[in-house]
Amino acid sequence: MSKYSRYVVADSSKCTGCKACELACFAEHNKKSNGVGFTVGTVEVPVTPKLYLTKLEAYCMPIQCKHCEDAPCLNACQKHAIYRTEDKQVIVDENKCIGCKDCVMACPFGAIAILPKSEKGTFKLQKDKEVVKVASKCDLCEGIEGGPACVRVCPNEALQIIDADCETLAKNIRAAEGLYASRF
Repeated sequence: MSKYSRYVVADSSKCTGCKACELACFAEHNKKSNGVGFTVGTVEVPVTPKLYLTKLEAYCMPIQCKHCEDAPCLNACQKHAIYRTEDKQVIVDENKCIGCKDCVMACPFGAIAILPKSEKGTFKLQKDKEVVKVASKCDLCEGIEGGPACVRVCPNEALQIIDADCETLAKNIRAAEGLYASRF
């Protein structure tokens, strides 16, 4: 088992702001619950991806959950709607979430949004007819074959999934090689 969690990183020098990552994320997460992604014209709910492209003058890049080791969002959730999987991914259980926004305030990356919940093309409603809103964030396409849709569809390869264990090992090897080479 991995010591650290995996997460997606973005290279802002490669990102062109095409939003393919947002659309792929939305489509993957809404195929079953809302019938999205099968044919053109099937989208009857707002496009709500679990990552958001941020554009500034000099660059653009998606903002995503880093699946923190000591996740502030998980620690802030009073309803235990945010949990850690065996693979160390930080996941929101939308059925337990009450939309209180504590996790939004706790996330240092701004990677969590409170969004309307919809199923089968319609919004879930509370007793007072208000739309149910729940926390939404990157889940690395948990349970979806092929891994994160955003990484798979990026035409510029600006996104990549990082396994911190492998990354740490690679950095240690490079440091050791550098030290060894500097001796001679």
